[in-house]
Amino acid sequence: MQKDVRDKNHMFSSEDQNIFFISDPHFGHANIIHYCDRPFKDVQEMNETLIKNWNDAVKPDDIVFILGDIAFGGAATFEETVPKLNGRKYLILGNHDYKNVRERYKDWFVDVKTKMFISIDGRAIILNHEPLLCFGGQNDCRIWHLFGHVHTTRTGKNGEDYKRVRQMATPSMYDVGADFNNFTPIKWQDLKAIIKRQIAEQKNFIELVESDNTTADTFC
Repeated sequence: MQKDVRDKNHMFSSEDQNIFFISDPHFGHANIIHYCDRPFKDVQEMNETLIKNWNDAVKPDDIVFILGDIAFGGAATFEETVPKLNGRKYLILGNHDYKNVRERYKDWFVDVKTKMFISIDGRAIILNHEPLLCFGGQNDCRIWHLFGHVHTTRTGKNGEDYKRVRQMATPSMYDVGADFNNFTPIKWQDLKAIIKRQIAEQKNFIELVESDNTTADTFC
């Protein structure tokens, strides 16, 4: 097991607190609406909906792991948006975050890392912005892997890495990106049920959705 998982600061219990995950909200990014076929008329509607969905699901004392790419377009959007979001926030840096995160933002997050190993109810999990297609414990599902970046959607308009991930993702991996999860942080209990089903049926997250022919509203 990775050293970070044994660190008491990265061990969590779902009996003690609600735990959520999200990646790639891309606050302020107008073009993401077109790129990912997001159902918003403009960036203002997108931002307002993402904030509402987040705060409807997450209470101030809940834990939220953000797996990168919070905002796009500079520090101003970051500064305007992050303080409005409920939860005790842990940030795993995405490619769009490096230029926006400033030293003074540390008070907004419990922790900020480029990659994080955590344990929830004894389950070892690796959090990274991009999917890691080769990591220890992947093939036998000992370690679960949560990621974002690839902008998987349920509309068929996927990011450029979709085919590679579709072919190589294992049943213990899951895309917590906003586009794949109804633009809302996904709760640990729901996520755990999905991954357990993936493992039981030996299907990755894309194959499972394809086999169900379902939608984000009914799946999440």
